[in-house]
Amino acid sequence: MSVHHILSAKGRTVVTIEPHRTLGEAARTLAERKIGALLVTDGSRPVSGIISERDIVRAVSAQGADALHEPLSRFMTEKVVTCTTKSPVNELMEIMTDGKFRHIPVVENGALVGIISIGDVVKHRLAEIEAEAQAIKDYIATA
Repeated sequence: MSVHHILSAKGRTVVTIEPHRTLGEAARTLAERKIGALLVTDGSRPVSGIISERDIVRAVSAQGADALHEPLSRFMTEKVVTCTTKSPVNELMEIMTDGKFRHIPVVENGALVGIISIGDVVKHRLAEIEAEAQAIKDYIATA
């Protein structure tokens, strides 16, 4: 299965934020939207960076509450791993595990078309396993 299948089920909505916004604004957006990461876009490329809950916690831990008034560009991850709609889900699981991150933006033809979280991957994989188990049960029942 590919990323295309996950996006077909979950949708392609991506919440973005500009790099000049504050870390506090990013934190509020994450809380309001009940999501774990925001893609940072500057208008010149599809993904300029990513800011996650972990990044915010690290910033506040290192600099205190004053970090919340700083531009989030100071704390975002700039080197962002991306995938395409054709990327295999098993490959994403390996990339996320090895890189120890939970979100991968989906970029196609130079445009941001979605985002995949580890939760999306797990949900998709569980559905696959359940379908396989049901197919085996059906096969045994008819044998």
